[in-house]
Amino acid sequence: MSELVEIVDSLENKVSRLLHKLEVLNKANTKLKNQMAELEQQHKVATSTITEWEERYESLKMASSMLGGNTNKTEAKLKINTLIRELDQCIAHLAE
Repeated sequence: MSELVEIVDSLENKVSRLLHKLEVLNKANTKLKNQMAELEQQHKVATSTITEWEERYESLKMASSMLGGNTNKTEAKLKINTLIRELDQCIAHLAE
């Protein structure tokens, strides 16, 4: 009979340790999920900032080429031609 009691006590101890381990792991999991959500938000902010700066850079590059810089004249002409074609398409759609 004492063997049975020892086995039951041992099982109770193991179950207790497993439950404690489960609780610790659940807390760690929750913490990691919160960190991941925060990092995802930071990533979104960083991505939008990068996009904004890229747009500013392109605008400055275009303005510089239009002010007479020789380096980007061809690129400026191509951009202007593209814009004109897009405007022509819009006008054609409006005329329909």
